Amino acid sequence: MKILNLKLTNFRNYSKLNLSFDSSKNIIIGENGVGKTNIVEALYVLAFTKSFRGSKDAIVIKDNNDYCMVEGTIKDNIKNKYKVVLSKDSKTVFINNNKIDRLSNYLSNINIILFTSEDLKLIKDTPNTRRRLINIELSQYSNEYLKILSNYNHVLKQRNSYLKMLYFNANASKSYLDILDDKLIELGLKIYEYRFNFINNLNNYIKEDYLKITGKSGLNIVYKSDFINKNKDELKLIYKKNLDRDITLGKTNIGIHHDDYNFYINNKNLRDYGSEGEQKNAIIAFKMSEIDIFRKDKGITPILILDDLFSELDKKKIHNILDFIDDDIQTFITTTELTKISKKLKSGSKIFKIKNGNIKEEKYE
Repeated sequence: MKILNLKLTNFRNYSKLNLSFDSSKNIIIGENGVGKTNIVEALYVLAFTKSFRGSKDAIVIKDNNDYCMVEGTIKDNIKNKYKVVLSKDSKTVFINNNKIDRLSNYLSNINIILFTSEDLKLIKDTPNTRRRLINIELSQYSNEYLKILSNYNHVLKQRNSYLKMLYFNANASKSYLDILDDKLIELGLKIYEYRFNFINNLNNYIKEDYLKITGKSGLNIVYKSDFINKNKDELKLIYKKNLDRDITLGKTNIGIHHDDYNFYINNKNLRDYGSEGEQKNAIIAFKMSEIDIFRKDKGITPILILDDLFSELDKKKIHNILDFIDDDIQTFITTTELTKISKKLKSGSKIFKIKNGNIKEEKYE
């Protein structure tokens, strides 16, 4: 999978921008704040219709404008043109100039593995952050997963609203709650199966990748869920036992929306006992194993984005990442200094130098 070109309108600091990319390696260089990350962020928006740097779509719209537009041509056996138009209160997507009414039918078409400095904090971050990442990756892996997750969140919102109503009206019927519980459990079991299988698949690769990176073995991911080893009837009983607590708190305290996963080395939780170096190496292995899954299991080579990692990682860790990069993986790297990148990686790369709002393109030979 390759992105051939990118066209931006009113995106971040760019009023108009047209870029053509190398099919292998692209390096974006410039001082902090000049718009390096804005370019790879636009690639992410093209794939996911949202930014990885904020929850509100409107944050990417250039100041004093009502909308922004991101367009790009993706080659994956055949060429397709994708377009995302964002306004302050709407989002519209197109494939080959045809409007796609359901967002779920647009997503999963462009596969991107993003690696940012924020990812290095994943192990110590909140369960919500880890769930968000696994949801993003699974949504790329399976369009069906995204639809099921969306339905689950809708039913969860309905259940929580009804719980709040029951708190103020104890005499109200609970029969509607039984219907919501059945649906929530049905959808939750499907999501659990997707996550369980995906994490198991990651574990098939992450051990070997971590061994390549560190020379040490024993890394694995442990999935935590209320749904583990539970069938529908067992889960219904658990929901009933927790009902009084749910009503008091006004929210559903059991379900896959509380799932988490942790990284272990030889039964040692890296969050509590791992060094900073071990944690960073584990995240590198995690990202590399994601590439393995797409390439070996789906026959797709995703686009790889490395955003500003050279300021966060030492040379050895950078070398470990770069060892995984071959010419078949289209890669985008942002950096403040070209000297931080090896001659081997720069060789044949297309380089975009950003200065004073202008972008100069050149090829490194």
